[in-house]
Amino acid sequence: MNPVVAKLNRENLKSEKETSFDIGDNVRVHCKIKEGGKERIQIFAGYVIARDGVGNTETFTVRRISHGVGVEKVFPVHSPFIEKLEVQNSSYVRRAKLYFLRDRKGKKSRLRERIKARK
Repeated sequence: MNPVVAKLNRENLKSEKETSFDIGDNVRVHCKIKEGGKERIQIFAGYVIARDGVGNTETFTVRRISHGVGVEKVFPVHSPFIEKLEVQNSSYVRRAKLYFLRDRKGKKSRLRERIKARK
């Protein structure tokens, strides 16, 4: 890789703390939306069903059910338009991609919650 491109990629990466979430986590993504001359924050909440790529090109897919219809959005992990990413809770999963959730409806689409260790 060209050293100039590699340097730009390193500068634009977010910290490990900001990108620490896993597959199966229930997250709330706060993203900036530009409408005309105004800017606002829109929240998209759901389960992380996939994570792809490496470095600057890393993306994650969030799925939620909205009015009975499944909606998926793909977000770049290191995007400057992502203001904040909150992890609501974590689930115990045994797969790297949770595409099987697309076929499930209702209670069958629930994931088993990960029990946090006591300190």
